[in-house]
Amino acid sequence: MTTTLQSAPAQVATRARAPIAPVPLARLVKIELRKMFDTRSGFWLMAGIAITALCATAAVLMWGSDSQVSQETFSAAIGMPMAVLLPVIAVLSVTSEYSQRTALSTFTLVPHRGRIISAKLVAVLLVGIASMLLSLVVGALGTVLGGAVHGVDPVWGLTLESFALICLANVLGMLMGFMLGVVTRNSPAAIVGYFVYSLVLPGVAGMLAMYQQWFADAQPWIDPNQNITLLFDVTPDAKGWVQLATSTALCLWLPLALGVRALLRAEVK
Repeated sequence: MTTTLQSAPAQVATRARAPIAPVPLARLVKIELRKMFDTRSGFWLMAGIAITALCATAAVLMWGSDSQVSQETFSAAIGMPMAVLLPVIAVLSVTSEYSQRTALSTFTLVPHRGRIISAKLVAVLLVGIASMLLSLVVGALGTVLGGAVHGVDPVWGLTLESFALICLANVLGMLMGFMLGVVTRNSPAAIVGYFVYSLVLPGVAGMLAMYQQWFADAQPWIDPNQNITLLFDVTPDAKGWVQLATSTALCLWLPLALGVRALLRAEVK
């Protein structure tokens, strides 16, 4: 006697999975800010901003004359080392992913690389603005303390417009370092490239402008360093703003766009 076993097709209940929401940008920015302080080098680089601000203020108090006890003097003394450190921070915010070999895990947890780059950019800008506010507070305290030490009335010569232009100049300098970090993705190359841009190229461009009139006429349109440096001293007119926009578009925004495009397509190892 044979028995035929027939089984009904199994009915599997399926439910549509809810789409996974992407990680909020605010959380990514918070993570990138924390990563800037996690390493020993990153911590001391950040601490170096506050340390150099205090050292510059102390130097003006000890060796400055009575006529130099002004907010402009303290702001200039604090701004010089800060203009060097902030772009380095911007460089390392990008290149540390590759030098510390964390890029693979970072881009695996958040596959959308553009969101990571955007978070890094926002974090860099927040650090730059916070550093500018810190320099303003330290400069104000130095002005008050300097007036008390030297027995003179403190001079408050820094206007809101001047402070905004100084912030813009330092932010553009940080963005230049950020761009070099995105393009090279190598810490030594990006840092050396920034110092060549900020220390070597101005002298070379100045000598070339002295002997070549065509370059002297074209320099304001193609040299962002010259236009950014002028922000520390004067308020640009309409033509100056156009020259700043043109030079940064050629030497900052275009290379940054190409670097981001290459980073999005490059193989991460």
